[in-house]
Amino acid sequence: MQTVRVELGERSYDIVIDTGILSGIGERIKGFNFSKVAVISNPTVFNIYGDVVINSIKNAGFETLNVIIPDGEEYKNFNQTYQILTELLKNKLDRKSCLIALGGGVIGDITGFVASIYMRGIDFIQVPTTLLSQVDSSVGGKTGVNHELGKNMIGTFYQPRLVWIDIDTLKTLPKREILCGIAEIIKYGVIWDEELFEFLMHHRESILNLDPLPLTHIIRRSCEIKAEVVSKDEREAGLRAILNYGHTIGHAIETETGYSRFLHGEAIAIGMNREAWLSEIMGFLNRKDALKIKAVIDSYGLPSELPEDLNADKLISHMKLDKKVEAGEMKFILPEKIGKVKIQKGIDIENVRKALN
Repeated sequence: MQTVRVELGERSYDIVIDTGILSGIGERIKGFNFSKVAVISNPTVFNIYGDVVINSIKNAGFETLNVIIPDGEEYKNFNQTYQILTELLKNKLDRKSCLIALGGGVIGDITGFVASIYMRGIDFIQVPTTLLSQVDSSVGGKTGVNHELGKNMIGTFYQPRLVWIDIDTLKTLPKREILCGIAEIIKYGVIWDEELFEFLMHHRESILNLDPLPLTHIIRRSCEIKAEVVSKDEREAGLRAILNYGHTIGHAIETETGYSRFLHGEAIAIGMNREAWLSEIMGFLNRKDALKIKAVIDSYGLPSELPEDLNADKLISHMKLDKKVEAGEMKFILPEKIGKVKIQKGIDIENVRKALN
């Protein structure tokens, strides 16, 4: 069992990583003295892992409730938020209750958001079951829901009490979902750790075969990087913005396609490649590294190019509505070399258009 600590003073918490630990979640939270525990999940995940988690929590002496919402990014919205809140109120959860997010990023984001607003804030725990959520969305306390005009435009910063990662849950994950997680791990390599980037280049086969040793390494290293960044800048006043590499273009792609054509990691993979080219256009990144980034994305079977039917001007209009816009200026995270990025504002729209075409 490996533990990564997110240092945030009184709100610090552990990220626990191991194989076969899902059934141990109840024992781990015994000392938290929760009054009730509600498990929030979707039908796909709950049908596989719901009984294990519920039984573990019951055996630890907690009264439990499960709330199931539909599976899919399009359901990360106010309507489902209201439905969850209604179930919590009907079942009389109080301020000492806890929510457990059992699922991927959609479940984690909406559960954290509900926890942050229910009775002005109750505890929640992340039990991420996708690679993407294990290395990214479950860590750092960003919660929220989507609006038809933009992704994650409504949300809060609200840290979990614990992140409980059982790598065995990845065995039931479709390959496409595994690759979405790989996209975020490639991101960590580009923004922070060239050694991680090289590791991904040279261990592709064993990683895709879900070999526990390299898989544990890349999950732990990703969590360590995010924990370090979040500990230094919890609310994205500066440094934390580097975690958005690939996301300015990626979120615009998701919004333009109604969150239904691309999975999150796929959109981010395209965004990372196009933002690397933007950096090259502006003279910050050499062509060799730009090509290297594209090559790693391609080697894992992730998309790296925009489909021809996506209009650059429409994507730019979505970027202008992104929550990362400041004083009307779009903000991009641009690689200077593999392992180092810069936060860049005031980019000429024509350069953005070139990067998209």
